[in-house]
Amino acid sequence: MATVVAAAILLSPIFCQKSIHFSSSNSQFFGGVSKKINFDEKSVSKRRDLGGFVVASANAGTGGAGRFYINFTGFPFPLGPFLNRRTIRTEALKDSIWLFEQEQALGFSSVSTNIRMTVIRLKSGGLWIHAPIAPTKECIQLVEELNAPVEYIVLPTFAYEHKIFVGPFSRKFPKAQVWVAPRQWSWPLNLPLEFFGIFRAKALRDEDDSTPWANEIEQKVLSLAEVGIGPYVEVAFFHRRSRTLLVTDAVIFVPRRPPDCISKESLLKSAKNGLAVKILSKGKEVPDEPVVDNSSNRQKGWERMVLQILFLGPSNLLEPSATFSQMSRKLIVSPIVKTLVFSKVPDKVRNWIDKIAADWPFRRIIPAHFAAPVNAGSSDLLAAFAFLNELLDDRSIAKPSISLVFASIFGKAASYFPPDDMKTLSSLDNFLVSVGAVKKTASGRRS
Repeated sequence: MATVVAAAILLSPIFCQKSIHFSSSNSQFFGGVSKKINFDEKSVSKRRDLGGFVVASANAGTGGAGRFYINFTGFPFPLGPFLNRRTIRTEALKDSIWLFEQEQALGFSSVSTNIRMTVIRLKSGGLWIHAPIAPTKECIQLVEELNAPVEYIVLPTFAYEHKIFVGPFSRKFPKAQVWVAPRQWSWPLNLPLEFFGIFRAKALRDEDDSTPWANEIEQKVLSLAEVGIGPYVEVAFFHRRSRTLLVTDAVIFVPRRPPDCISKESLLKSAKNGLAVKILSKGKEVPDEPVVDNSSNRQKGWERMVLQILFLGPSNLLEPSATFSQMSRKLIVSPIVKTLVFSKVPDKVRNWIDKIAADWPFRRIIPAHFAAPVNAGSSDLLAAFAFLNELLDDRSIAKPSISLVFASIFGKAASYFPPDDMKTLSSLDNFLVSVGAVKKTASGRRS
């Protein structure tokens, strides 16, 4: 997903990849959908059941100070929280896969989502870490509680909201090897990885069977040089034993309830009828009243966050429920990534997705944002990307692809976005094309 799942995340490949790291006194660093899709969303504040997966937190002694992390980074969209990040660990597969989540906020706005690190225990007993998050004392303790050495730290994308944590995290585990997605870049200055605190890193290569984890985890690289001022790069991984597909931003599954790591303060701030709501209210009178802390307002805050993350300027923030219901609880490609990235080079994206679907018999997907794990297989993934075939000319589809077949079977429900909500994003796309920041769609048509 061009990487964002918060407006900054999705815009980061277009606008910026620059970060600045500092250190604090306690050494914390700054800086058609198939019916098979099923995500258990029983809402519980203290414990969330994901098919038997357990939500854990660090020992009581780590709270407060253990979550301190100064993070002022990301021009022109600084990523919060700036001083405090709670980490929640979930056991996705017993003694094998763990999910670590923190809140990710877009600067000083009321928009937040979750950012996820996935940890896999290898047959060697060591840990393979995908997309590291802020290495707070609490986060590191939760990793150390797994009682296994960290062997590999993997950066699966070029996007700065993931990149900025790799250097600080790797310094907590100096014996671990660092592997990064190829063609890293930054804007407005194209800075070397060392600027981000990433040293002696090895490059991930497409379908590379020489990686030290190749007999357990396979990889496929998507590298799109033609997107705009910089390439879009994402590496997908397949954990054979658990039949799990790991992606960064390629697809998302928006849960009905907000992730546990997003604070109630953030949710209630989003529920307040501020300037954004007044602008995006379809001309209706917007009441200016205090927001009380209750489940209804927290839910409203979450729905507003999601719509701003997906569409930047949704058609109606005052009453978000209708569009939220349409966009949640199904596997989709984010509208921002679809419009600003994947629509630019549909043939290459489709080839990547077709290979993933054909070669890997996955039954669950773990993205880096929103809900996970999502119980979904190749047909669900292909249905989410069915829009690609509409962007390809006749020569490109002379030989029907797997995705074209599934598109005809499952329809286009997974890629449908409300036209009114897409207007702001389409206007932004037109502007970015006009100034040369991004390319036109390959077919010359708008998506």
